[in-house]
Amino acid sequence: MDDQITLPAELRPATASPRPSRAEAEDAVRVLLRWAGDDPTREGLVGTPERVVRAYEEFFAGYDQDPADILHRTFEETDGYDEIVLLRDIRLESHCEHHMVPIIGKVHVAYLPDRRVVGISKLARVVEIFAKRLQIQEKLTSQIANTINEVLQPKGVAVVIEAAHECMTTRGVHKPGVTMVTSRMLGAFRNNPATRREFMALIQGRGHGLSNA
Repeated sequence: MDDQITLPAELRPATASPRPSRAEAEDAVRVLLRWAGDDPTREGLVGTPERVVRAYEEFFAGYDQDPADILHRTFEETDGYDEIVLLRDIRLESHCEHHMVPIIGKVHVAYLPDRRVVGISKLARVVEIFAKRLQIQEKLTSQIANTINEVLQPKGVAVVIEAAHECMTTRGVHKPGVTMVTSRMLGAFRNNPATRREFMALIQGRGHGLSNA
């Protein structure tokens, strides 16, 4: 693929300026520790602000990456392959934008190629980039599907996410074992019931309890 794709603003990394310094971020963690009722100067917490900031750099690395760049290199030597390409059970680790607690689950991504395909690891990287931002699951599902559709321009894209939200399992209503399922279907997966059923059957092949759409 030679042409550079420019994603819509809602799919590009968020821009927040100015970004606080590392020292300011560590001071903020100390404030939270004091607010929680502890002493950030005690032995067990002295290194906590630095560790939290390092962890945040990993948790939210997606803000510094552009998913369109990941999908830029495609391949056209497919010998006419025009069936579903599916990557299922992609590990999802994200954080809820309302409470900043983990969202843990799995993502299933499929597309119907139109002349070209992309390396399957790139699909997982797109998931990871969007997951490593503060999220709600509905938006995350749409961002993954919309980006693949914008860049690859396939005949269809399907994304299903199954995830547990610690904002409702460890606080609030305290309902462990609950899984939220969201989906985004574009092109043939939305318009062709047979294609949609094939996708759902493929991800159900794991013995999972998702119902056919």
